Amino acid sequence: MRQLCIITLLFSVLMPTTIFANEKESLVKSAKSAVLLEADTGEVLFDEEGDKRLPPASMTKLMSMLLIVEAINEGELKLSDTIQISENAASMGGSQIYLEAFEEMKVEELLKAVAVASANDATVALAEAVAVTEQAFIDQMNKKVDDLGLENTQFKNTTGLPDEDHYSTANDMAVIARALLEYDMITEYTKIYEDYLREGTDDEFWLVNTNRLVKFYQGLDGLKTGYTDEAEYCLTATAKRGNMRLISVVMGAESPQKRNADTTALLDYAFSQYHVDPLYSSEESVYEYDHVKSSQNPIHLTPKRDVTLLLKKGETSDDIETDVSLKKSRWPVSKGDELGQITVKKDGEIINETPLVVRDEIQPSSVWSLWGRMLKQLND
Repeated sequence: MRQLCIITLLFSVLMPTTIFANEKESLVKSAKSAVLLEADTGEVLFDEEGDKRLPPASMTKLMSMLLIVEAINEGELKLSDTIQISENAASMGGSQIYLEAFEEMKVEELLKAVAVASANDATVALAEAVAVTEQAFIDQMNKKVDDLGLENTQFKNTTGLPDEDHYSTANDMAVIARALLEYDMITEYTKIYEDYLREGTDDEFWLVNTNRLVKFYQGLDGLKTGYTDEAEYCLTATAKRGNMRLISVVMGAESPQKRNADTTALLDYAFSQYHVDPLYSSEESVYEYDHVKSSQNPIHLTPKRDVTLLLKKGETSDDIETDVSLKKSRWPVSKGDELGQITVKKDGEIINETPLVVRDEIQPSSVWSLWGRMLKQLND
């Protein structure tokens, strides 16, 4: 069997990958912990010490960015809003854009500084904009940890600065990254290689992405690096080619070069060995229904994320079944509410479950519209 595996892999020498005995052997050379998963299905393709608690350094900002983009998505914060920088935010050390106390900067520029340059001062400024105080935001971070079902993560700050009670794992970081990637806007920032803040002023600041792979690895558009003496070199990366998006996490590598080598080995392996078949798009209306109290009918339900089938190359999608189940009808409903689920089965075994959510903003019908519908039903 081992010889057959090696012979099969030799036929793929023209693909951009390394030849691996037993496929996954020796993928990671330096990292203390590493995980690789396919983003749509959440299927784990590689796990080496994935539940080992380690300091995440600035990969902590994945959770900070998740709460920030959630606030933007919910209308609590706008990219165009201007924030006045507090003395607390301006006092942050480490990676920073040298914000001054009482300086004003737009949310979009601060988010760019976090995503590209891992700026601690910008992270705290945004945290305070979302939750008023940094500690209140940290409390929200840990609540989100519970919401995501993470058992090996605890945050003591928003930035990843060293604290013995501040820890996470490669598996947990991958879950946070997957949740963050549900918001398409984030990669518009994390894929930037270089940009400027305060352009044209005496305080112009050059941003250069701490994740150099966004420039050099095909399809890679995020997400977050990390480094402290305790954590060593870490990277949560994501790359998309065709229909397949991957998330890799490496923690505790000895150098940035070794961190990047481990990351590219993981991504190369998956891109060369797997492909995805799209089943449903997140833009596709899978189910629709009318509600007498809705001003616009039908109400459309779409998958929360693309529903895909992960397959080994050469493998077919035979014996695949999909089932749409709905929750009990309720009112009112809002955009993004989960009202059902798509279940995908292969050979009778559940391999994917994706929520169905309300696609559009739903406004209630006016009293006159309801009266008119009632009269129409009576006449019918």
